[in-house]
Amino acid sequence: MVARLVIAAPASGSGKTTVATGLMAAFARSGLTVSPHKVGPDYIDPGYHSLATGRPGRNLDAYMCGPELMAPLFAHGARGCDLAVVEGVMGLYDGASGLGELASTAQVSKLLRAPVVLVVDASSQSRSVAALVHGFASWDPGVRIGGVILNKVGSDRHEALLREAMEDVGIPVLGALRRAPQVDTPSRHLGLVPVAERRADAVDAVAAMGEQVRAGCDLPGLLALARSAPRLAGEPWDPAAALPRPGGQDAVQPPRLSGGAGPGAEPAVPDGAGRARGSAQRPVIAVAGGSAFTFSYAEHPELLAAAGAEVVAFDPLKDEQLPPGTGGLVIGGGFPEVYAAELSANERLRKAVAELARSGAPVAAECAGLLYLARSLDGQPMCGVLDADARMSGRLTLGYREAVAVRDNSLAVAGTRLRGHEFHRTVIEPGSGADPAWGVVHPERRVEGFVQGGVHASYLHTHWAARPEVAGRFAEGCAP
Repeated sequence: MVARLVIAAPASGSGKTTVATGLMAAFARSGLTVSPHKVGPDYIDPGYHSLATGRPGRNLDAYMCGPELMAPLFAHGARGCDLAVVEGVMGLYDGASGLGELASTAQVSKLLRAPVVLVVDASSQSRSVAALVHGFASWDPGVRIGGVILNKVGSDRHEALLREAMEDVGIPVLGALRRAPQVDTPSRHLGLVPVAERRADAVDAVAAMGEQVRAGCDLPGLLALARSAPRLAGEPWDPAAALPRPGGQDAVQPPRLSGGAGPGAEPAVPDGAGRARGSAQRPVIAVAGGSAFTFSYAEHPELLAAAGAEVVAFDPLKDEQLPPGTGGLVIGGGFPEVYAAELSANERLRKAVAELARSGAPVAAECAGLLYLARSLDGQPMCGVLDADARMSGRLTLGYREAVAVRDNSLAVAGTRLRGHEFHRTVIEPGSGADPAWGVVHPERRVEGFVQGGVHASYLHTHWAARPEVAGRFAEGCAP
């Protein structure tokens, strides 16, 4: 059984990321093996979590993966750990728009049977904090709020008033953090700047969060609360067992993964000696990483490895060639618009990507990957795989989507339904010569993305743990 805590708040901006990351860093520094998790589709916060713990940051998204996978995916990520810390999303009870509690921090806490620590912005209030906490604690009896951390406390007198008010609620105060200059975690149009872009500064920022939390929180009390979580039923998710078994053959065991994989980190690189099913040679699948492509889910390379592939990370900002023997390419999300000039300057790699795509090899591109495959981005030449031009816009496109594959492609057969997430401030202006990848059916009806030969490119971020056959189909198409 893994001790576990969910760090939630009444609303965004209350200090969840600082407290969650600080707790991870403080407990890891004390010698515990800490498993970091994030509710929802966020890619950036888990990068800081990974830096704090030395383990892959993993997402728990009940909309994209389904509620039934939350406990198995959690147990998979937390296997062998002393403690798991789960950072929530938005306010405690905020979930997918119009779908009740689905994908909310509250729902995930119930699915994990985990106690919740509520981080409350206590500035500009005293006794009212008790009413706020009482309301959140009584709203859903299935959510166990086991403690409160008071944030942005102004003085000793202010803290005393807050603690006195909380005595009437019966929920312990497990920390009080003073108002202080914000820890150096710069933001831009899609949130915090990813760790990969500022690693040295991010190390200092995470250390500062850890020290702030260590000084202001009751770590023994928080650990005792985490250890009060009951045992979770069921087995951990297993990428090999999740894959379909064509022809009745047993799924291969995944090669051991080395390095820290997860959102905001370099993709995991397998170092085992597996075999591709039906092939005497493992297909090489190149996965884009580096500062321009930081958005990935840890389970994706694990599924590809379990399907028999050799997963090799490369950096489009630095590497002038694809990894030797590349038979398939995965380009996830990130911030290519920030690095458009540098990506464009790497002409040799752009040509290599275009040649691979022209050969019919499977290429899966999401959001930033879609922009990289376009003819141009903000006027800078890109790979030219797609007859389309991309540019930054002033409009944020954000939200969950439900989509159906329009035609057979390298990831899915026509009619495959899948849930995903869009998050970008760019637009792409298509030419001709490619079919759409998805028919979006919720929340609006439209077609989206590109299918062209072996290329599948789309703005939609997806989580393959929900449909592991996607990884199996892609790996099979990459086999030599």
